[in-house]
Amino acid sequence: MAFAGPVLVIFHGGTGPGAAESLVARARAAAAMATATTALAGGFEAVILATDGGAEFGPLPAGILRDFDTPGESFDYDTRLRGIIQRYGLLKPAVMGSGSVPLAGIDDFRLIAEQLEARDGRFITNNFFSADLTAWTPGDALARLGPIDRDNVLPRRLRDEAGLAPVILPRTTATQFDLDTPADLGVLALTPGLPPALAEAVEPARAAAERFRPLLRLLCDREGQLIVAGRVGSQSWHYLERETACRVRMFSEERGLATAPADHRPASLLGFLIEAVGFERFFERMAQLGDALVLDTRVIEAHLGITPSREDRFQSDLLNSGAIIDPVLKELTERAARAPLPVYLGGHSLVAGGLMALNDIAWLEDDLREGRA
Repeated sequence: MAFAGPVLVIFHGGTGPGAAESLVARARAAAAMATATTALAGGFEAVILATDGGAEFGPLPAGILRDFDTPGESFDYDTRLRGIIQRYGLLKPAVMGSGSVPLAGIDDFRLIAEQLEARDGRFITNNFFSADLTAWTPGDALARLGPIDRDNVLPRRLRDEAGLAPVILPRTTATQFDLDTPADLGVLALTPGLPPALAEAVEPARAAAERFRPLLRLLCDREGQLIVAGRVGSQSWHYLERETACRVRMFSEERGLATAPADHRPASLLGFLIEAVGFERFFERMAQLGDALVLDTRVIEAHLGITPSREDRFQSDLLNSGAIIDPVLKELTERAARAPLPVYLGGHSLVAGGLMALNDIAWLEDDLREGRA
C-alpha cells in the first residue's frame, strides 16, 4: 500500500491508568476521530491512527486506517514514525498527536494539503519552536535527520538537517489550541459547536469548565487585570493585548522548555518568589497584582526541581489536591484552591491557545448577554 497524496498520521497512546489521565485519553481519542474526519474533508488522501490499543476508536470509516504498536516493545517515536512512513510509502506525511489542534477546521487542513501538493522541499507547521502538527514533502526527508525523540522538534530538524523551507500556519485559536491536560478539557467543554462525540467526551470536565466563568467575565472587563505566567509566546501576548478588554500582566518564562537540552537548568522569577515566601504568601502577592492568575505550573515544577507523575499534574489542574502524591505539588494545589483570587492551573496550552479560546468564548457570551448576537 502506498499513498501519493497527503496522509495524516495521528499518534495516540501511553496515556496512563489514572482517573484524570483516563479522562484526558478518552477526550483525545474522540478528538483524533473528529480531526481525522476533518482532514479527509480537507483533501487528505488517508488518515493513519498509530495506537497502542485502538479499541477506544471503535469501527473506522473509509479512509481511516489503524496501525498498532508492536506488542511487547517499548515505544520509540523515531522508530515508529519512520516505520509508518516507509511501510505506507508516504510521500507527503503530516504528523500530530491525538489531542493536537482539535479546533482546526476543513479550511485549515485544506491549506496544509495544498502546501504539500504545491512542491517538494518544504514543511508546514503550527509552531516552529514546539510543533503540535508538522507536515513535509518529500516524505523521505527524514533520512537526512538523526534520531527524533519527539514531534515538537521536527520543524527545526527539517530545516536545519534536511534543508526544507518552512511554512508557518497562521496563529489562530484553531491552530494554537491543544488538548493536553484537564484544563484544556474544561476549555473545550465551554466551546460551542463541537462534534457530538467530542462534546460527550469532554462533558465530565464540566466542573472544571464552570470554574472558568469568572475568568470569562474578566476578559471582557476594562477595569480588570489578568496575570498570565508561564511559557507564553509573543504571538499569544499580542493576541491578548489586542483582543481582551482587561489589562494583562505577563510573566513569560522558559519558552522551549519541552525541547530544551538535557543539561538545561530551568529558572523562574516566580519560582524564586515562591522559594522566598512560600506558596500561601505567593498567592497573596499575586492577588495584589491582579484579579485572576493563569499559571503554567510546569515551569514552577521545573524550577523547584520536582517531577510529579502525569496523574499528579492532571489532578493539580483539576484542583484535586487530595488525589496528589507529590507533597510540593499537593501544597501548591491546596494553596491555589484557597487563594484570594481565582487561580487556573495548567500547562503550555492553557497559557497559549487555551486563553485564546477562552477569550473567543468570553466575547461570544458577552454578545449574547448584551443582545448583539
